[in-house]
Amino acid sequence: MIPPVLTSPVLNLPGVRHAFFTRRGGVSTGVYDSLNVGLGSNDDPESVRTNRRRAAAVFGQGPERLLTCYQIHSAVVRVAEEPWDQPRPEGDGVVTTRPGLICGALSADCAPVLLADAEARVVGAAHAGWKGALDGVVESAVAAMVAQGARRERIRAAVGPCIGPDSYEVGPEFVERFVHHDPASRRFFRDGENGRPKFDLPAFVLARLEQAGVEGARWIGRDTCAEESEFFSNRRAFKRGEGDYGRLLSAIALV
Repeated sequence: MIPPVLTSPVLNLPGVRHAFFTRRGGVSTGVYDSLNVGLGSNDDPESVRTNRRRAAAVFGQGPERLLTCYQIHSAVVRVAEEPWDQPRPEGDGVVTTRPGLICGALSADCAPVLLADAEARVVGAAHAGWKGALDGVVESAVAAMVAQGARRERIRAAVGPCIGPDSYEVGPEFVERFVHHDPASRRFFRDGENGRPKFDLPAFVLARLEQAGVEGARWIGRDTCAEESEFFSNRRAFKRGEGDYGRLLSAIALV
């Protein structure tokens, strides 16, 4: 079975293929139902391998060419020139100029970012949770692409399914951390129904892309926390005391 995917018109570019996977189309069961691609989850490893094989097949490739980091909520971005040996390198972004290597980012509320300069033939994927985004993972991904020949003004980017601004309730200390870093960050927060702030993660990531020189980036507009039938969500799982959760895949490759 080939899993269904979402795409963004921003990345409908010549020689580039991308996919934002949902939770549908896999073989996992229980809280991981069904396309859990998270090697670090407590899911059955063989089910995860099957799911990753199905995801790679969307790109016409084998699972060894699907490259995802051991994600650590950092600003570290890796440049891939060939399939990785195990163990996976730590980091939160992958960039390549090699056709057939699939740059992937895992998420379950954090914002996946897919980027491409079709003319320079450079693509990348980044995992931008609030910490990684604040620490500069978006800028690191753009810089890594530029080092491989991309030009900032030509890079196009799409932010995939992530926790939306109506679902992301935070505490005042969270707001202060952002405002301390940049007072202008206050614009990404609004008061919620119970007086607790709500954070607009996709807008923040889009702003960081703009600051990095990427024009015309868009969020795909899908809320992982609110859309249970389509997406895994860390926050939703935590609220229910489920203990673990599946991971979604967002991926891009040169063809």
